[in-house]
Amino acid sequence: MAAHCAAETDVVSQDRFDYFWNLRGEWVEEPNVRRGGESGVERVMGSDGQLLYTKRQVGHIYRSLRYPFGRPTVLRERDALIGLRLIDVSVPDIIYCGAQRDPEHQWRALLVTKSLDGFEEIDHWYAGGGRERHGESIHDRVLKELAENLARMHKGRWQHSCLYSKHVFVRVTGEGDAARVEVALIDLEKCRQRLTARYAAVHDLKQLRRHSSFSTTDWQKLVYFYDKAFGSAIKGL
Repeated sequence: MAAHCAAETDVVSQDRFDYFWNLRGEWVEEPNVRRGGESGVERVMGSDGQLLYTKRQVGHIYRSLRYPFGRPTVLRERDALIGLRLIDVSVPDIIYCGAQRDPEHQWRALLVTKSLDGFEEIDHWYAGGGRERHGESIHDRVLKELAENLARMHKGRWQHSCLYSKHVFVRVTGEGDAARVEVALIDLEKCRQRLTARYAAVHDLKQLRRHSSFSTTDWQKLVYFYDKAFGSAIKGL
């Protein structure tokens, strides 16, 4: 069994997997069948009243040279969350992660993360009038914050591998020059390290361009901020 715990210390350690497995809420991503099993995400309430998100999996694995017999994808996501936090990339906090085999040797796995309170998908932020409400200078800071998070991730050779705009979250608090602008990345299930930072950067940025609604002007501005943070230009963007 593999496990990582960061909270809910009122639960006896050996019972934590069962505790979180039995903690149920509403599905925000209905279980889907793929990778030889199923995976879904629930919104649940922790014992301290904290809103949590639980990725719940049965037989949902990936294979690699290191793990030829398969490993739950939430363990890869846990590794990415830990690795990205170490290089100051904003991602959800881990509350618990665990995986175990049942008597028939099928994996059951959980990843519980803290809610990104006050954040919203960047597309929802746009649709809700966030850009108009806060003004262009704040919007530039949103693009800059996103670019700098991506550059830190890629300089660490981490590739998100599924970088759609729906996986970019924004929080703006305060007004004017005193406003605080934050950007976080989610859904790191496919995240992995590449041989070079440039390989990671090219893959993710081209993917984000295809799966976002940034205007040409906004995209060029994002790339400008990215190049400055990364330290060199990425060709072909």
